[in-house]
Amino acid sequence: MPYPFLKTPVDDDGEKKPTRHYSDKQEKSVAKAVGGKKTPNSGATMYVKGDVLTKDCCFECKTIEKHQKTRTIEEVWFTKNKDEALYMNKSYDAVVINFGEDRPNYYCIDEALFKRMKYALELLDQQLLLQAEILHCYNW
Repeated sequence: MPYPFLKTPVDDDGEKKPTRHYSDKQEKSVAKAVGGKKTPNSGATMYVKGDVLTKDCCFECKTIEKHQKTRTIEEVWFTKNKDEALYMNKSYDAVVINFGEDRPNYYCIDEALFKRMKYALELLDQQLLLQAEILHCYNW
């Protein structure tokens, strides 16, 4: 075993995989979903922080090996990610959690960002409604 200090959970197929396998899988999934890039070594380098980065956002990913109905969420995940986002000159940050491998990801954001997103969605809905009314008026 190349890294004996890593836990090696057993999958349903009996194959042992390091904990890093599950984290990598989630980080790749998040990077694809948000159009970002997975950072080298999960942001544990001196110059690149966060697990996934986009132009404006820093994501911290937290997964667990086996499906669970509940999980612990730690405040330090949010404070550390906010600090890393500032260090990386990103305007936004989010903690991404799931409840096990191949389970949906949930994006946790603070109230200020939620309000901005809510406002932007309301504006978008108004714009789409206006466009629909214009198209209807011109029978397009």
